[in-house]
Amino acid sequence: MNTAELIALLDRLRAEPRETEWLEFKANRHEPQVLGQYLSALANSACLLGKPRAYLVFGIEDGSHAVVGTTFDPHAEPGKGRQLLSLWLSLGLHPNVGFETHIFTYQGKRVVLFEVHPAFDRPVHFYGTAYVRDGTSKTELSKYPEKERAIWHRRVDWSAQICEQATLDDLDRRAIAKARAEFTTKSPAQAAAVAAWDDATFLNKAKLTIRGAVTNAALLLLGHPESTTLLAPAVTRITWLLKNERNEELDYQHFGPPLLLNVDTVLACIRNLTVRELREGTLFPVELTQYDPWVIREALHNCIAHQDYGLRGRVQVVETPGALLLTNVGGFLPGSVEAVIEQDAHHWKSTATPSSPRRWST
Repeated sequence: MNTAELIALLDRLRAEPRETEWLEFKANRHEPQVLGQYLSALANSACLLGKPRAYLVFGIEDGSHAVVGTTFDPHAEPGKGRQLLSLWLSLGLHPNVGFETHIFTYQGKRVVLFEVHPAFDRPVHFYGTAYVRDGTSKTELSKYPEKERAIWHRRVDWSAQICEQATLDDLDRRAIAKARAEFTTKSPAQAAAVAAWDDATFLNKAKLTIRGAVTNAALLLLGHPESTTLLAPAVTRITWLLKNERNEELDYQHFGPPLLLNVDTVLACIRNLTVRELREGTLFPVELTQYDPWVIREALHNCIAHQDYGLRGRVQVVETPGALLLTNVGGFLPGSVEAVIEQDAHHWKSTATPSSPRRWST
């Protein structure tokens, strides 16, 4: 956010009638341990309340919301040991929930604003202990088991969330053109209408934007390469690894947004050799590719679409002489492929914990 946006945000926060479970004002206190506890509490409370962000502001007096300013400098202050405060805080938060620190001048006074991302699927701990807000007080989450259960069960559709800092200018025009073409192929009856839509209308119709607001999915699939910073702390990267028979790495390459275009680039890296099979009863061999390109593409699309981006992992494509392994992070909803086959299940209710990678191999 630029300075004007930060000032407008702080205007809105000060207009709140009082501190809330997602908003805390401080004058000039910044003891490191307590600060980390507040970040944990605000992240967990924002999750419970469905808030896209929580805020901790230094330089604003609690109660009156008067602007008093602060000398606190989170970029220069030490944490514990020899680590800088920001690094020490990040290492202590698990999962590593994102937070941004903004330092700016407001009504002639220096203020520091922490913008805290909500917890995702699990409580955020600070060096082993999770905290939450009870009204305007900070306390240990373990005292409120019902709130802890609610965080574990609160699923957030990361792809549909609005990226507040993104605009249509952050999207790649070539990727939008590709999306238009694929949309028309899927819905040929709407070809004339699609051609008449401007980009904003098309993206709303394709559900990649919501009333013109850019979603995480839009940035992931259509964003410029530099848009990855807007999606942090999520990792929006595909890594291709080439290994030999001794499992030694021979080559690698990373790919980011726009993934709608870069899927083809990943596929071009994979050495899909031609194999020849001499079938019984003929002297003429049949030529086949080692892997069916459609199967690889489908598996890669599944990895992108079903990754749990809240776990901050990446999609990996590992190529060996005898196999191709595609993995992402998250949990397989039915628990196992065997369970799907045995139950003849088409719809599942998630019971697995999202901690192990899901794998597609071919």
